[in-house]
Amino acid sequence: QVQLVESGGGLVQAGGSLRLSCAASGRTFSAYFMGWFRQAPGKEREFVAAIRWGGATTYYANSVKGRFTISRDNAKNTVYLQMNSLKPEDTAVYYCARQATGGTYDVWGQGTQVTVSS
Repeated sequence: QVQLVESGGGLVQAGGSLRLSCAASGRTFSAYFMGWFRQAPGKEREFVAAIRWGGATTYYANSVKGRFTISRDNAKNTVYLQMNSLKPEDTAVYYCARQATGGTYDVWGQGTQVTVSS
């Protein structure tokens, strides 16, 4: 059973940076497309970023493009989300997820809270 565990969240002032990590169990991590999502209070979960198996191709929501960077280290079974120039509207619980063969995300972490103060 694959498990995903996020870490790195916290409280930061606007304009600051955080790096989130998502550690995955299982030997086939490198075969999967991985994504980051977030959910703010009272809002639906939204896509933030995703990365293909080899790490060369990445995708970002328009709201974070140019500020966030997704990367992965397959040797460590870990995917990262570097978040710079944080804004109060980035406050949310951030989740990493694994994309299944059919395109849906089938395994989710428990989430890590990111709070950006103004």
